[in-house]
Amino acid sequence: MRAPFGSRITTAVSLRGPLCVGIDPHAALLEKWGLPVDAAGLERFAMTCVEAFAGEVAVVKPQAAFFEAHGSAGVAVLERLIAACRATGTLVLLDVKRGDIGSTMAAYAAAYLGEGSPLAADAVTLSPYLGFGSLDPALDLAERNGRGVFVLALTSNKEGPQVQRARTEDGVSVAQTIVAEAAARNAGKSPLGHVGLVVGATVGDTELDLSALNATILAPGFGAQGAGIADLRKVFGPAMKHVLPSSSRDILRHGPDVAALRTAALRVRDSLGAVHTL
Repeated sequence: MRAPFGSRITTAVSLRGPLCVGIDPHAALLEKWGLPVDAAGLERFAMTCVEAFAGEVAVVKPQAAFFEAHGSAGVAVLERLIAACRATGTLVLLDVKRGDIGSTMAAYAAAYLGEGSPLAADAVTLSPYLGFGSLDPALDLAERNGRGVFVLALTSNKEGPQVQRARTEDGVSVAQTIVAEAAARNAGKSPLGHVGLVVGATVGDTELDLSALNATILAPGFGAQGAGIADLRKVFGPAMKHVLPSSSRDILRHGPDVAALRTAALRVRDSLGAVHTL
């Protein structure tokens, strides 16, 4: 029986530091690494990342779309990447941003969180904008299987505020309602619950009350996208102790050399060494 995700990610961060490394093999990056933009290039990219990061950082975050773009061969590479990272004890957060209803949501949950699925990761990203309750099949299955989810709350894309910062009839932002829904599902869990949130490191003043969340907050945008330690402090304040910054471009630009990639990741990780005490 797998330990609860809140315990697993707490242990991983304690052992390997508060860093999530994004694995984003888009065409331009494959070309920059001198690799062909096909399944063979994707395979070499993925296995290079495994060699560089697995066993060294707490969490890796493959972006599923870049693998799916290569069809079944690309999905097969993603399956091998997940398995290889899992073998080293590195947590895999699969960035799929799924959000649907009923049996369709249940099928997504089975694919990415179900026991026996070759695509099952330690956690996935989910979109709640068909209603938070529509995610229940994934939330429930994740909890049963010791896996986690990270629900989009406040993202850094310019289109996000139109929905996420909109106000309900009670004057509460939509993003804050997402926080409240997640907090309700994490209540009483120790050391943390399994329903985390995604809040961009570059969003500035969130106006969010994260005090009751009791879960990990994924903070993409650290490094090349512009966010530094001071930005994390501004965005998250007292919730900093639960923040997991994510960095992709700042690290991946050092490829394809394995040693250079690993050094870059460890440099970013070490710069975040005090992030949970700020």
